[in-house]
Amino acid sequence: QVQLVESGGGLVQPGGSLRLSCVASGSIFSGAIMAWYRQTPGKEREFVASISISGYTYYANSVKGRFTISRDNAKNTVHLQMNSLKPEDTAVYYCNKESARMNDYWGQGTQVAVSS
Repeated sequence: QVQLVESGGGLVQPGGSLRLSCVASGSIFSGAIMAWYRQTPGKEREFVASISISGYTYYANSVKGRFTISRDNAKNTVHLQMNSLKPEDTAVYYCNKESARMNDYWGQGTQVAVSS
């Protein structure tokens, strides 16, 4: 069964933190570089961060130094620790393979809202 379940979003004040989690089915997670993406209304989904099986990470410039991606290969789980959040980080956050295309399976995402 193909599955991606994101959680951990919410409303936070600027400067605050959130930790997102994503549980993926083995068919997606196993052997894959996993990534987080985000999307706001009217804009294309954008890359946020990725992590290889061995733990090599890569970040979009807009989140570098504030976000940390991690994975638990035993639990098919990917996390995104988000610190020093800004209003421009407001979006729906999704996880998937780094190679996922728009017409591939995607989960429902988790909403992050940064506002005072």
